[in-house]
Amino acid sequence: MVIWLLGISGSGKTTLAKKLKKQFDKEHKKSYIIDGDLIRDFFDRDLGYSKDDRTANIKRVLICAKVLEENGIIPIVANISPFQELRDFARNKFKNYIEIYLKRDIQTIINKDFVYSDTNVIGVDMEFDEPTNPDLIIDTSKKSINESLNEVLKVINENK
Repeated sequence: MVIWLLGISGSGKTTLAKKLKKQFDKEHKKSYIIDGDLIRDFFDRDLGYSKDDRTANIKRVLICAKVLEENGIIPIVANISPFQELRDFARNKFKNYIEIYLKRDIQTIINKDFVYSDTNVIGVDMEFDEPTNPDLIIDTSKKSINESLNEVLKVINENK
């Protein structure tokens, strides 16, 4: 099983991933969070934020998730994942891929002083492809972290 949390910066991916990891730990399920920024850091930030560089970084995330999945560890991916073609690729590569779209209005994030000072920001400078077939959509501006977690756990249980 691969849990893929996607959405624009500030939508709550990492927060929800950490909450889900704690739940899996309580249930004695092996899991690991793969955050796109952690992958960038591991490779000494050798990639920028162009579409090609973002694609390359997501491919790095994909192979990490594949290795974990094949070794009985549940990857919890927290990644913007702005490109539908890569999400389709992921759905075809994993045995049990659960895609969860954390939807949040960009203006809400900007109004909360989330830093959008870089260029090539998804949702501002670069387009974010709305997911065409996520297993779950959570509006994180309307749901608490616990409500979001409960929805994710319900979808996971339905996809066992």
